[in-house]
Amino acid sequence: MKICCIGAGYVGGPTMAMIAARCPDIPVTVVDVNEARIAAWNSEELPIYEPGLDAIVRTARGRNLFFSTDVDGAIRDADMIFVSVNTPSKTYGIGAGRAADLTNVELCARRIAAVAEGDKIVVEKSTLPVRTAESLQRILRANGSGHRFEVLSNPEFLAEGTAIADLERPDRVLIGGESTPSGHAAVQRLVDIYARWVPRERILTASVWSSELSKLVSNALLAQRVSSVNALSALCEATGADVEEVAAAAGRDSRIGHRFLNASVGFGGSCFQKDILNLVYLCEHYDLDEVAAYWTQVVEINDWQKQRFVRRMIRTMFNTIAGKRIAVLGFAFKKDTDDARESPAIDVCRALLAEHAELAIFDPKVSAEAIRAALRQAAGLPEAELDRRVVCGPDVYSAADGAHALAVLTEWEEFRHLDFVEIHDRMKKPAFAFDGRNILPHDALRALGFEVHAIGKPAVPRDLLPVQPDAAALTAGGARLSPRS
Repeated sequence: MKICCIGAGYVGGPTMAMIAARCPDIPVTVVDVNEARIAAWNSEELPIYEPGLDAIVRTARGRNLFFSTDVDGAIRDADMIFVSVNTPSKTYGIGAGRAADLTNVELCARRIAAVAEGDKIVVEKSTLPVRTAESLQRILRANGSGHRFEVLSNPEFLAEGTAIADLERPDRVLIGGESTPSGHAAVQRLVDIYARWVPRERILTASVWSSELSKLVSNALLAQRVSSVNALSALCEATGADVEEVAAAAGRDSRIGHRFLNASVGFGGSCFQKDILNLVYLCEHYDLDEVAAYWTQVVEINDWQKQRFVRRMIRTMFNTIAGKRIAVLGFAFKKDTDDARESPAIDVCRALLAEHAELAIFDPKVSAEAIRAALRQAAGLPEAELDRRVVCGPDVYSAADGAHALAVLTEWEEFRHLDFVEIHDRMKKPAFAFDGRNILPHDALRALGFEVHAIGKPAVPRDLLPVQPDAAALTAGGARLSPRS
């Protein structure tokens, strides 16, 4: 058995590294037409940041894990070919902004058919619309010179920041194949690979169509929980409730659970919004307009939450932020990754720039070049104005110099343990702190003189709010539900 993976990105690279590490007898080659990316995979500085990835790559690279630009050679040699290429939302034509752009997937299928010299198992690893496997099969059979191709669906369920842990101990591995003898045999070959380290009961098999849809549904349901708690965070702010206490109480119900109930400035990343909009487009295609409208609202709440965060900043800072320096803490869409794709920070920073604010941005992993590139595209400012109004500092303290406000947009662990005395000393007064991830020590900051505003939290400390008798009775003698005061 030899494996090839087309696409050396956030999914292909880590997944193939894990397979190679766990299956030392199976040669695994990751190919990409991007020479710089392949060079980075072969260097000491990998092209993506993921905790634990360096160690996994070093374990197998040069032994049975290889990175190459020789796409055709890897296809010819492989028995099993994973397709892990980018499938962004279309930016043109029918379905623009919602439907998946499958250009890269089709190009892969045509290339596999053109250069294959024998039968192949082709595995969809990219997130794809339902029934894409059928299109792949038609292209392969029409152009495959008589060779037999079995197409499987094996969607990834990785979370950036915990991808290596997710690969080592997955909740489930899902494999979809055709209900034919050859289809079952192909599924079994992939099952046998994962079974080297994944308990068999966690390896699920299904039809290709169910497998393809499961990926979209999983991300839609996760995003739905985020938008649900974010919608409730607005109600908490209006009523003086604490969203963390509300979520903790609700999460104690075993039917609900505590995962993905952390209120924030909004979800981001390359998958959630893209997959939900893909699901919306699919529903509309099948005339399920009410279903499409339901899932559209998940995205609209997410956009509204980011807008609401900015409006609160402006309203709090005397209804103007023009010319004011704002220290932006975090630009990645979540902690423990250098990925800023669809990050809430992009939309928040764009809105702040539109109000003529000046930004000092620090993220421990996202490069200054990546930050500037994202804002250049999002804000549409002339280069000279972008240079004047956006600086990327080496640390939080330089970003805080002369700042009117802090805005926490990524939940990096190090932001919980800063020297807030020094930060307060460096800032203009009153010093505002807007916590978009609810990770700062709010009471301690208030004691230092900060004016703190957080998602789903009362604007002032609870002991300064009027206490309703019935509310006091409800909390009397009960344990505090929030892990932080």
